[in-house]
Amino acid sequence: MGRIRRAIGMMSGTSMDGVDVALVETDGDRIHRLGPVFCRPYAEGERAVIRAALEAAPGLARRDGRPPALAAAERVVTDAHVAALRRFMDDNGLTAQDVDVIGFHGQTALHRPQAGLTVQLGDGQALADAAGVAVVYDMRAADVAAGGQGAPLVPVFHAALARMVGLAPPLAFLNIGGVANVTFVRADGGLVAFDTGPGNALVDDWMRLRAGRPMDAGGAAAAAGKPDEALLNWLTAHPWFSAPPPKSLDRNWFSPGVAAHLALEDGAATLTRFTVRAVTRALAFAGDPPPRRWIVCGGGAHNREMMRLLREALPQATVITAAQAGLDADFIEAQAFAYLAVRSLEGLPLTFPATTGAPRPLTGGVTARPRR
Repeated sequence: MGRIRRAIGMMSGTSMDGVDVALVETDGDRIHRLGPVFCRPYAEGERAVIRAALEAAPGLARRDGRPPALAAAERVVTDAHVAALRRFMDDNGLTAQDVDVIGFHGQTALHRPQAGLTVQLGDGQALADAAGVAVVYDMRAADVAAGGQGAPLVPVFHAALARMVGLAPPLAFLNIGGVANVTFVRADGGLVAFDTGPGNALVDDWMRLRAGRPMDAGGAAAAAGKPDEALLNWLTAHPWFSAPPPKSLDRNWFSPGVAAHLALEDGAATLTRFTVRAVTRALAFAGDPPPRRWIVCGGGAHNREMMRLLREALPQATVITAAQAGLDADFIEAQAFAYLAVRSLEGLPLTFPATTGAPRPLTGGVTARPRR
């Protein structure tokens, strides 16, 4: 492997809650240290601009298209990342000379790999110029161009995390962001990964539309409601769930409007259980033996009702949060993009046939170097 590099990862997820920042020291294979983390929340006005871009994005015919709504959101996303990075570096006494690379995911506006389209908003060159540090960005494009799903990208990092903390396979990392994805680390060390279905996006959108709140904090509304079993059975009969991986999902594939006939709490209960049932459907592709342990990260790890339902639905396994495994549930994806940036610099693969359907292990990412 190459030399140990100090990398900063930056992630703006499909939940649109803010910009996560994390420092990782790695050679692109092993994780040598997980450093400090930081989150810069989006202001509501910034979220509104990003939401407008997501609503406009399905009309894109080219991944480099930037009609006004997307151009405005790209400026907002880039400026927010610059501000978050400056605050993070100041808080931790870091200068540009202390950092080898920044891994920049950007904000996904559209993900339709079947059409060869994956669009992450964010100007990597502008971030490199502002930081004075090389930036690796656009990490999904090479995989999609080769016929892969372009997602999930984090599985190779999940495997490195498992080695770092001594978690023995078979196990699963379940990331519940706006969309949920799973990495199965099989007993032989092999990886299988894919999006399981909706994560927090449906219930977040439901709460925003019906209650004017950004999320169901702690799952309180879902815990108070009664799920619509007929609707759940109809939703989980969607062909997506029986299709074998690789597969990945756009945030807006499913709509909270399917629960429009329900009261607030009943809709939250139904949509939260939809996420959990999608996870249980994923077990069909886990291999034998199935995971003995599930490590839950992302925003869903803070949803007490979601965690209760997962434990109820997976009684033969131990279901814990990343924090209970000694990890930071909120920053694993930001950490992953630091790790992936170093892998990109080293020419190591980011994606694999069993994680994205790539035709072969593929590296990826575009490197922007600061212009002096």
